[in-house]
Amino acid sequence: PVPSLLLFFQTIGAAFVAKVMSVGDQTVTLGIWDTAGSERYEAMSRIYYRGARAAVVCYDLTDSSSFQRAKFWVNELQNCEEGCRIYLCGTKSDLLEEDRRKRGVDFHDVQDYADEIKAELFETSSKTGQSVDELFQKVAEDYVHFTAFQVMTEEKGVDLGQRSGAYFYSCCHH
Repeated sequence: PVPSLLLFFQTIGAAFVAKVMSVGDQTVTLGIWDTAGSERYEAMSRIYYRGARAAVVCYDLTDSSSFQRAKFWVNELQNCEEGCRIYLCGTKSDLLEEDRRKRGVDFHDVQDYADEIKAELFETSSKTGQSVDELFQKVAEDYVHFTAFQVMTEEKGVDLGQRSGAYFYSCCHH
């Protein structure tokens, strides 16, 4: 198996990590942009998720307002990136292990929402590593299986040599 490899660098408003993973006999490199909820860079956020095949939308398990904010980002993704698979990720599960009363977001409410938007749901801890590897493994596996299916079913695409038609003119001319 391919060892897990991480490449990290910081940019304005986000950090980028490349994580190499194995799915069966295939190697997948996940390009991960972590915006860490940087509100002041929200206007730039589309450059990070443009063309994304998957998005991990995180919220703090101890803070109900963060779950409401996560719903905003899910809506953004659904409106802008039609083929993007969404993974909901509750963070700070280690705090719940210490004291269950700290839970600010009901698990069943989130599960119902995940079912509604056809998203996978994970509860993770960056501190302990709980379920983090499982989350990224699921993203990689879904990417391999979804991409294989998409390649078999998608159309040929846009003919860039074509100089007529509504698409060319609406896209490239004012």
